[in-house]
Amino acid sequence: MSAASEWQYAVIALLTVSAAAFGLLPTASSTKQTKQKLSATDRIRQNPPPALFTDAEITPIGKQADAQRKKADALFAQWKKAHGATRDDKAFAAWAARQVPAPPAAKGRTAELHQVQALAKTRTAAGKKAATWLELNGKKDVWKLYLHDQRELIPAAQGTAEKAELKAALKLAKTVSDQLAARDKQPAPFVLDPTLRPEKHIKPGAKGPYSYPSRHAARAAVAVTFLSALSPHRAEDYRWMQDEVLYSRLYMAGHVAGDLTAGTLLGDLIGDYALMVSGH
Repeated sequence: MSAASEWQYAVIALLTVSAAAFGLLPTASSTKQTKQKLSATDRIRQNPPPALFTDAEITPIGKQADAQRKKADALFAQWKKAHGATRDDKAFAAWAARQVPAPPAAKGRTAELHQVQALAKTRTAAGKKAATWLELNGKKDVWKLYLHDQRELIPAAQGTAEKAELKAALKLAKTVSDQLAARDKQPAPFVLDPTLRPEKHIKPGAKGPYSYPSRHAARAAVAVTFLSALSPHRAEDYRWMQDEVLYSRLYMAGHVAGDLTAGTLLGDLIGDYALMVSGH
């Protein structure tokens, strides 16, 4: 792990320690209700991150994500020019879905599957542990934890509003990506090749689950776009975590690269929209 990764990884641990110091994590005197419904901070405290992937491993998919961000910004400028800053979630969601390119042809997806199959042969116990943690916490919790850290430095009312805005953006990303996945019906790599994830117990002839575009990628892109605008000096940390999440999905055959770039483009678009309608 590089020095940069060690620093960024340490930030996550520092956030959980800081939350504990301010009494935001459960104690022995926690109520039954608190124990039943844990916050994102609570869950990560109970399951802290293991050693994650190296910069060398995650950089290639990170560069592909960066390219999607540039495309999204250019596309969103067109939406804003046509619609202004007026909020219209339904119309925007439909428009954003149309900006996601069609899945690659069978030949292209097969080539991407071969890349995932080759990567699967290099798996280690440590890599599986890292990927499992990222799959679980990369959906929402790690992004909520980062926002919690930001909220410690701003007025309570502002922090509450930003929490609601991020939650709504993450939900929209999931909704649109699920709709596209149901429409395009692109089987996940471990469905195409069940030997990639034998523990999934895929039945012969199964069609789903579908993986285009990636929900993890969409939500990570939303969070990075939103959080980076609120705290630009921390943008590098957020992008690092995004790249970790994306790579983990390749590593454990949840997605091929095209699934991730499509999800990233969608998430970046929704992140731009969330910033605009919230006035950031």
